[in-house]
Amino acid sequence: MSAPTDPSIPERSLAIAQARRELIHGEAVRARGATRIEPWLARSWQRCIDAGRQPQQRVSFDPVGQSAIREVAERNRALVAAARPVIERVSRAIADTRYFAVLTDARGVVVDVGPLPDGTDDASRCVRSIARVGVDLSEPAIGTSAISTALAEQESVWLHRGEHFFEDTSVYSCAGAPLFGPQGDCIGMLDLTGVQVVERPELRHLAVLSARSIENILVLNQTCELRLHLSWPGCPSSEATEGLLCVDASGNVTGANAAARQMLHQPLARSQHALHCNDLFALPLNMLFDAARRGDAVLEVPLWSGLRVQVQPRRGGKRSPGAAPEAQAETGTQPRLRDVETALIRKAVTDARGNVAEAARALGISRATVYRKLWRGRSSGSAD
Repeated sequence: MSAPTDPSIPERSLAIAQARRELIHGEAVRARGATRIEPWLARSWQRCIDAGRQPQQRVSFDPVGQSAIREVAERNRALVAAARPVIERVSRAIADTRYFAVLTDARGVVVDVGPLPDGTDDASRCVRSIARVGVDLSEPAIGTSAISTALAEQESVWLHRGEHFFEDTSVYSCAGAPLFGPQGDCIGMLDLTGVQVVERPELRHLAVLSARSIENILVLNQTCELRLHLSWPGCPSSEATEGLLCVDASGNVTGANAAARQMLHQPLARSQHALHCNDLFALPLNMLFDAARRGDAVLEVPLWSGLRVQVQPRRGGKRSPGAAPEAQAETGTQPRLRDVETALIRKAVTDARGNVAEAARALGISRATVYRKLWRGRSSGSAD
């Protein structure tokens, strides 16, 4: 029984060929007008043209010396360690397709490779050309590819055969997804590549999920005082949807995964200025540390936006000195309800730049109540 074929593939190949004639070779647009291709693909082609490249130029994959291989491996040790179990899992999923996994750094240099398909033919030679630690697969080196476009656009992509700029690389089909570190910067990408293989655009989805898995492992491996696991109330949590937030002893955010950045709509650790838990969550920091000490607490926490998230605080890795909030949690004392209430009101007034009426409206209480509770807080503080 033969495998089903996709009737759209010949049409797509013709569309790619026409796009190359129009955008790369500058042929006049005919009939129905310009061929539609992905904007990121057109941008990559244009960058190659602007660099003075021609599609028929030979592409050489330069040999890599042992010292360069060692340097690349050492510089990307944490990334490779986090990616290894994910690459093994992905390799099982694609074992029967003649695709294989390639991991690169942020410059497009290969730092690790999954198991390679068997064979001794020309396709295997093309596989071995790129499946080497230290080889440069960046856009300046090999033109348009899933690696170069994923890194340039910082988005997942799928490229098939003629969508590569150079004719020499038109034997490849590849899916790519960028990788972001705990500080939110692009640190590399995961590529799933095949040589002279059937088009599998669904691999783009696999590449994206696998990239998120690697990012999560990097966050989980990060040393911190407190790690917050975030989810939306009533929504089942999974590896792909769970937010992860790393917090230091002072309550500053030191790392986050993509889900947390999206859920909290904040740049988080990528910000030039330190972001504190108090800027995100409308409850005292010591309550999070205390819940982590208990070990099994799941809190429904209000955000300053008015939304609520479920937070499961867990103790992080190695302890750093000066852990004042943690020390407070270890005493076992519970914050008084009125202290929590006062802290929330003070925060609302601060956010309203001292406008008590605006703060009262945001909190849904009267101005008199705001004044009374703030005065009570000052009185109890002076009495202490």
